[in-house]
Amino acid sequence: MKNLSKSNIRNPGSLPGTAPVIAGPWPNYSNCRHLTERDRWEIYGLAKAGRAALEDRGIIMDESYDQFIARITRELDI
Repeated sequence: MKNLSKSNIRNPGSLPGTAPVIAGPWPNYSNCRHLTERDRWEIYGLAKAGRAALEDRGIIMDESYDQFIARITRELDI
């Protein structure tokens, strides 16, 4: 087994942040319109949870939360 010195190991949490991370584009949910209303509401909840998880990790989205909600409700037809 190779012995790695600590200088060769990078810890992502210790890297300097020079600019915010922006995630986009977000998935399009229009292809889920054929699902039942109950299933579309479940997809809606999963989309919100996915975005929240990314934001909790410090990722900044290029779409405001209100724009995100308006888009996914439109795409899911709910």
